[in-house]
Amino acid sequence: MEATERRRRLRWLPAAVIAGAVVLDVATPRSISVFPLLAAAPSVAAPLLSLRGTIITGVAATLVGAGDVVYLERDLTQRSVVALVSLAVLTCTAAVLNVLLTRDRRQLRTSREVAAAVQRAVLADPPPRVGRLAVASRYEAAHEEAAIGGDLFAVKETPHGVRMVIADVRGKGLQAVRTVNALLGSFHEACDHRPDLPDVVRQLEDRMQATIGQAGGEEAESFATAVVAELSPDGSVVRIANRGHPAPLLVHDGQASPLEPATPSLPLGLGVLGGDDVPVDRFDLPAGATLVLFTDGVDEARDADGAFFDPVPVLSRPFPPDPGTVLDALLAALFRHTGGNLQDDAALLAVTPDGDGAVTGGGQRHDAVARPRHGG
Repeated sequence: MEATERRRRLRWLPAAVIAGAVVLDVATPRSISVFPLLAAAPSVAAPLLSLRGTIITGVAATLVGAGDVVYLERDLTQRSVVALVSLAVLTCTAAVLNVLLTRDRRQLRTSREVAAAVQRAVLADPPPRVGRLAVASRYEAAHEEAAIGGDLFAVKETPHGVRMVIADVRGKGLQAVRTVNALLGSFHEACDHRPDLPDVVRQLEDRMQATIGQAGGEEAESFATAVVAELSPDGSVVRIANRGHPAPLLVHDGQASPLEPATPSLPLGLGVLGGDDVPVDRFDLPAGATLVLFTDGVDEARDADGAFFDPVPVLSRPFPPDPGTVLDALLAALFRHTGGNLQDDAALLAVTPDGDGAVTGGGQRHDAVARPRHGG
């Protein structure tokens, strides 16, 4: 990770500060004091080094300061004594800060590990094959967070074809876990008992509204963006109901095409504002194509300048018909863009049908032309 490498390079900064103080002391007149620069060394070391390294840095700075007094000033003045005592006090203070920072990092790491364990228990990875599909999934938690996120995905084989869902529940924490559990259970139940894709979406909508009705405070304002998709039994056509979610990408023949909905729909939980209609778009799925679904932790990730990440150019190159390879390439580019630090959780799901029975062609919509997305 780039962040880890950057931190490793910064570990030399305290030593560089002391070395700079020595050079400045030798190269400048005696009237210029380098004690302020030496005093900065243990403070710089506290967040970067271990407790031992912080103490060693402080002792080294104090010894350099003592050497400055002995070899340059010759006389031990009151000002020199105060400066040396200040260095010793600053070293002790830096050591205390190091202990506190180490404890906080340990607690944060433990919280992240617990959150990751709960996330894995709630959101199990789908099997590598479901029906005639090769399947890959990835879940990357935001590095700035230690809370359980609300992203989810699932793939299920049914008599009507393979169905899949990817969604992003607003918020984090226990309420997000409850909502994710409710939506996953509702999706699996609907796949078994609902022959039509719109009915699956309506059941998810009902479940989301019931969950909101049982909540209180800010949790009662929750919603979930989602894409619910269904591949035909022969793997040649994908039907997509998009509920305010980032458009899936069709990766084929060196191009990545966003499968935008012809009619925008409100997220799950807000269906009462938009009626009972569930628009469904149909797209051809060419042989060897990979369908990539992701949450907004991907396309809303920013770099240091605030620019959004655009997955389309990254995936607009030849890929083997392997969903895992496609997701790995996408994540590698995403981490390069963000410097290794995601601002939000990112869930990704990719499927590649077997070639037998799949149609050839350019992934055209049956009832409308797929529109390319411009910008980030």
